[in-house]
Amino acid sequence: MRPWKLAETNYADVKSRRFEVAVLPLGATEPHNLHLPYGTDTFEAEAIGDRICGAAFERGAQVVLLPTIPYGTETNQREFPLSLNVNPSTLGRVIEDLVDSLVQHGIRKIVLLNSHGGNDFKALLRELYGRTPAHLFLCNWYQALKDVEREIFADAGDHAGEMETALALACFPQFVVKNADGSLAADAGATAATRFEAVNRGWVSITRPWHLLTTNTGSGDPHPATAEKGVRYLEILTERLATFLVELSASTLDDRFPY
Repeated sequence: MRPWKLAETNYADVKSRRFEVAVLPLGATEPHNLHLPYGTDTFEAEAIGDRICGAAFERGAQVVLLPTIPYGTETNQREFPLSLNVNPSTLGRVIEDLVDSLVQHGIRKIVLLNSHGGNDFKALLRELYGRTPAHLFLCNWYQALKDVEREIFADAGDHAGEMETALALACFPQFVVKNADGSLAADAGATAATRFEAVNRGWVSITRPWHLLTTNTGSGDPHPATAEKGVRYLEILTERLATFLVELSASTLDDRFPY
């Protein structure tokens, strides 16, 4: 039993402990090029959540890792079979209900550990601010190492690229599909440009129709990925996020929180 992981613990243990911080991982069910599983985002959320909460727990944090929500917003991948969508408003209501439950049980520091780029929760944080006594923190973990990514990867990629493939090789290699020669059973993850320079250069944004953007849902070349790169990425990510959880757990909820 990992005592920081709610799904594995029991009532006897839970009622004997106090929790300061709840971590809610959020995944998705969608294709990831030809070589990674549909559960990639969910598996990543679970693996990262377990590592950061375990490390924080060992350092004295009163933290609990909640079960991962395995569905996310997939409107831009709707053309791909079994890409399972939950609309942003629906997902927001589910999170709001879970926040209410946590507040009822005395937990008022909540971290949304998001593993899916199609989920956008900043508006939800603004909407819930003032409506709940809970303090919500959003962590899109894939944005936490932008300053060191180039030290680890040739090109981290956007979706099922080198970074995600390296994490998969480190955390759930049994689900990574390879050819007979040991190479990844994936295409190069090339993406198409739109006809508008303003969109291509990021001056204007759109919801990208993934079936037009990509060939097999991949964005970024996965082939340079290795398990060793994934382990290195996880080590730095775990140190950064576990330290945050320790600090959050120890912080007093006063009138100036979080300042």
